[in-house]
Amino acid sequence: MQLSVRIEAAVTEAIQLASGGFAGSERVPQRLAAALDHATMSGGARIRPTILLSVAKACGDDRPALSDAAAAALELIHCASLVHDDLPAFDNADTRRGRPSVHRAHGEPLAILAGDSLIVLGFEVLARAAGDQPLRALRLVQALAQRTGMPGGICAGQGWESEAQVNLSAYHQAKTGALFIAATQMGAIAAGQEPEQWEELGARIGEAFQVADDLKDALLTADEIGKPAGQDAALGRPNAVHLMGVSGAVRHLKDILGGAIASIPSCPGEAQLAGMVRAYAERMTPVDLGAQRARATGAK
Repeated sequence: MQLSVRIEAAVTEAIQLASGGFAGSERVPQRLAAALDHATMSGGARIRPTILLSVAKACGDDRPALSDAAAAALELIHCASLVHDDLPAFDNADTRRGRPSVHRAHGEPLAILAGDSLIVLGFEVLARAAGDQPLRALRLVQALAQRTGMPGGICAGQGWESEAQVNLSAYHQAKTGALFIAATQMGAIAAGQEPEQWEELGARIGEAFQVADDLKDALLTADEIGKPAGQDAALGRPNAVHLMGVSGAVRHLKDILGGAIASIPSCPGEAQLAGMVRAYAERMTPVDLGAQRARATGAK
């Protein structure tokens, strides 16, 4: 079965669980159920769960049901972070993935509740999947919690934006890298492998993703990226393009991705995993970067 099919099935099952099993349930607040659906079924690339399942497959994937639950849980946490990130208290973004953000479509109170519900649901999904591997499930819960909260998770990443002095490396690793580290480590855990040796790969992919996002935010339009552009400059956030320039950021991105491939631990699916990282590298870099750079320079 293709990884994308496994991921969609697992996420859909989780949302059905949260929505009482079917639409229109009298015991479920329907507007909140609609907000959950909006947050999770709006065309995301599912990059993090794909990496998780790819690592699990590379390590043997002897408990695919547990791997699928881990992938769904990770994606639910990621979707929750996007809902909260778009709120007026943070980015105040009107759009996400080319659609109205959850708070614009459903209102701020329901957006807050939707994000909270998705976080809780992620951990419930893992608990329900424990089966005959309760220790693996417990380690998955711990890994996901560590990369969600404080001191090194996505909550910490958001918190850095309120600091007067920002450690760019710590900010990027928490804000963006945390869930990529969770992806590689949880994939290993789900397949019965030790997670420590997979941290570097996740950290490097996360750092590359952040630099690519900085490039897109600086060079592309809102229509091209499906969300507000120029947010880093407008909100005074740390940005690789601001610190290194466009050319420097592009070189840095290539260096990071080269290191990511080199960091893949020895495993049966090492070659396939390297191919996946290369494919994501091509997708990360903004399309026609040279033209975008010329456009940006000409606009000054």
